[in-house]
Amino acid sequence: MSKYDALWNFVKEDGSPYLQLDFGEIQEIAGVPIDHSFLTYKKELIAYGYEVEKISRKEQTVLFRKRSE
Repeated sequence: MSKYDALWNFVKEDGSPYLQLDFGEIQEIAGVPIDHSFLTYKKELIAYGYEVEKISRKEQTVLFRKRSE
């Protein structure tokens, strides 16, 4: 079980081709703050049919993109 499972499920259930969330929303959904380890954990998202398109530290947002099958 990953500390970001709740976030991955949220992104998958949303079903949008693109989904942008800010760091605060991610913390609220996942129950943990986004930190440097997110870069390692983001690889798990592929199993949910998505990937991280862009992380903006300046805007404090993460853009998720649905993978083409």
